[in-house]
Amino acid sequence: MAESAVPSAASPQAEPSPAPLRLPIRDIVPWAVLAVALAAILIYFVGAEQGATSVFGGTWVHEFTHDGRHLLGFPCH
Repeated sequence: MAESAVPSAASPQAEPSPAPLRLPIRDIVPWAVLAVALAAILIYFVGAEQGATSVFGGTWVHEFTHDGRHLLGFPCH
């Protein structure tokens, strides 16, 4: 009878599975905090930087983020 082309798990030719990748939380937390801070700043400038909540004078921030504002569904007119 012909042998199967796929080795079975019990065969001695099977390769051992690699060890799982471990990432300590201490290595992830600073990057996660940075990502959340950048996302919050981006959402503020795209969604709220106009009118009464404006931090910067003029309309240059509004005009710079105008298309992104409409793309994300924020009303601005």
